[in-house]
Amino acid sequence: MLVTNEILFGILGIVITFLTTSADLLLENPKFSEPIFNVTVPVGREAILKCLVEDLGAYKVAWLRVDTQTILTIHSHVITKNHRIGVTHSERKTWYLHIREVRESDKGWYMCQINTDPMKSQVGYLEVVVPPDILDYPTSTDMIVREGANVNLRCVAKGSPHPSITWKREGGDLILLPSGDQVVSVEGPTLNITKVTRQQMGPYLCIASNGVPPSVSKRIMLITHFPPMIWIQNQMVGAYEGQQVTLECHSEAYPKPINYWTTDKGEIVPQNGKYELALIENNYKVHMKLTIKSVIASDYGSYKCVSKNGLGDTDGSIHLYAIPKPSKRSNGTSKKGKYRKKYNDVTADSSRTGAASEDQADSLYQEEDYFNSAPRNINQPLGIVVLVLLLLAPLPFFLLQ
Repeated sequence: MLVTNEILFGILGIVITFLTTSADLLLENPKFSEPIFNVTVPVGREAILKCLVEDLGAYKVAWLRVDTQTILTIHSHVITKNHRIGVTHSERKTWYLHIREVRESDKGWYMCQINTDPMKSQVGYLEVVVPPDILDYPTSTDMIVREGANVNLRCVAKGSPHPSITWKREGGDLILLPSGDQVVSVEGPTLNITKVTRQQMGPYLCIASNGVPPSVSKRIMLITHFPPMIWIQNQMVGAYEGQQVTLECHSEAYPKPINYWTTDKGEIVPQNGKYELALIENNYKVHMKLTIKSVIASDYGSYKCVSKNGLGDTDGSIHLYAIPKPSKRSNGTSKKGKYRKKYNDVTADSSRTGAASEDQADSLYQEEDYFNSAPRNINQPLGIVVLVLLLLAPLPFFLLQ
């Protein structure tokens, strides 16, 4: 009978305790103070979601991943085996879910749950942004085409949000559109160039950006092949014996050509003490110079500048002809010395164009002689007075007779 009473008292104690706890739970009414705010975090950083609860009492808070229905934490314990997940709280009112070293796969909906009956919950979204990255395989590489061909450059990038693509030319050169317009940049994953020219050759930049730093770019080299072409500014050049003269021509070609000079006999002009050869290169342009340091009679004739590459060859001809050597005038008279500078200018110009001679200089001296021999206006009144006096001087003697 005593045993039975002890059992009854034990059962009664359990019931009283349960009823007391139940009463406490019934008196508590936990609720959320505010919604979970969405969070945006760059990949690799730490994401923190916050859940605010009031009057939690003896209830517990849990965090879950909505899309996979995975329980991450219950109260202050981490349930998942993901080492990047953590949970902290402040006075059992503010509960934080920590996701360290965020990956793109972590983005999605997360739930904060209170184990009431029925259960109370609210969700927040984690957005993981990823800076752009240009994909090598589908993106164009350096390209070699013949001049006049159509070119399509392609650029593909990934990231979150999805990146936009901008095309620019390195160095700030303008992009020629199929419409004929020239622009600084072109938007879109594909850059179309119709009938490409040598002026469009060079590096192009594919720039990917999505608002998440840093933006990235890829350099794509567009190379245009074309056979050589030559043009000459002065095809006739005059020079006198002993003068130094320079013959010049310009060529354009790509791939890089072989450039040289030949005489009218077909002999290649060598680089030696008599001849000086110079090549000034700028991308696909070449400025060729042949300097003859002291012209002699055998130097007169035709010279060819030749340019060759794997696509063809071409040449241009310059004729060097003789002009009279200007005579030396050393008498130092003011009449000719006054125009000596002008004479030197004419002869210097003749060495460049071959269009002037000594006769032009002589004409300058003749002009000076003409102007020096002209009567001065200031002396004309005085001469008239003297003439009148001479005519009138015998008059008195005539009247005396």
